[in-house]
Amino acid sequence: MTRLHIIGGGLAGSEAAWQAAESGVAVVLHEMRPNMGTPAHQTDALAELVCSNSFRSDDAANNAVGLLHEEMRRAGSLIMRTADAHKLPAGGALAVDRHGFSAAVTRALEDHPQVSIAREEIAALPPAGWGPVIIASGPLTSARLGAAIAEATGADHLAFFDAIAPIVHRESIDFDIAWFQSRYDKQGPGGGVADYINLPLDEAQYKAFVAALLEGEKTDFKEWEKSTPYFEACLPIEVMAARGLDTLRFGPMKPVGLADPRKQARPHAVVQLRQDNALGTLWNMVGFQTKLKHGEQARVFRTIPGLENAQFARLGGLHRNTFINSPRLLDGQLRLKSHPHLRFAGQMTGVEGYVESAAIGLLAGRFAASDIAGRNENPPPPTTALGALLAHITGGADERSFQPMNVNFGLFPPLPAGGKNRGKDRKQLLSARALQDLAGWLESGAQQSAAE
Repeated sequence: MTRLHIIGGGLAGSEAAWQAAESGVAVVLHEMRPNMGTPAHQTDALAELVCSNSFRSDDAANNAVGLLHEEMRRAGSLIMRTADAHKLPAGGALAVDRHGFSAAVTRALEDHPQVSIAREEIAALPPAGWGPVIIASGPLTSARLGAAIAEATGADHLAFFDAIAPIVHRESIDFDIAWFQSRYDKQGPGGGVADYINLPLDEAQYKAFVAALLEGEKTDFKEWEKSTPYFEACLPIEVMAARGLDTLRFGPMKPVGLADPRKQARPHAVVQLRQDNALGTLWNMVGFQTKLKHGEQARVFRTIPGLENAQFARLGGLHRNTFINSPRLLDGQLRLKSHPHLRFAGQMTGVEGYVESAAIGLLAGRFAASDIAGRNENPPPPTTALGALLAHITGGADERSFQPMNVNFGLFPPLPAGGKNRGKDRKQLLSARALQDLAGWLESGAQQSAAE
């Protein structure tokens, strides 16, 4: 019996294991934790969320990541099914109770009769004798496996830094200052219109906060890390602040769509916090990923009105992410061209974001299961979010300047000329076309399976 080996029990590896197992394939999922930890993980649970607890927008009609959510749901995604079961109030976003989420994913895979979980480090690339393998070891791949991948690909990894935002105990927030409101009072998946805690700053307070950020002592880089770029969508807040006084006011601290109920006016700037656990006791500082040293974080963030007595369940941190040059190295089914028994999935392929990583895991699991069954499953159409993301990392991107990418409508083929193809209408038309084409792809795959 052919077994599928999957290296890495994060979002991508967990999703790949589920997809293959649901197709009837025997899966061995290799996860090095708890035998070997990483700088960012805190538990040995599968699919642990090490940064934000948000899967971002859940609007399938107007947002590309929301569309990706819906496509994955329709494709039988374990990650999306579990996220929906553990969602928290978060305005228009899909946020989850991180511990409940990862615990449920772990249970689902432990209980699946086709899945075996091996708690061990895979320190070298598996030989062809192992049969099909998916490498989903993520941005925090162990040093030995990372070196083996670099040797096999014939090139060093590209790399960037990713930063983690602090989490605050709700009881330590001053609600004489803070108030609940979602931006533009937008209703989220949980039905609420006041899902975020908001902390207002006037102009003087904002300027003082920016000055404190810039003066705060930062984490020192090792010599080999100094030339590593950040991913633009996840910059440390002090790096953004260094770009100009008003950068944060037009970024994570933008006050638009919010009004301080005590003053009936829009503040100069706002810090938002998003619920991080089902009990509502922990709140994540939105967009406040940081490389400030821990003592400096507590000092600087307590200058924010309403956080003067803040108690932190977790302070921010910084870790190095790695990814391969997928447009050059992978074929259209995520196989390493030089070693076709190996597939890659997740963040290591150069997608950015929880959902995008899981989506590539979903595809890798389906492709591998199809190979084992002796058939060649076609990739999803490039008009779908799944297909557009896959096409980008396996050839659509310029390999000379390849960088991590979130799913976005810019990756989709354009609509036919004519009609209302701009703005919101364009997004809704792209989404409608995607779901229609996805249905055809899923039906084709189901028919192929039934014919065997």
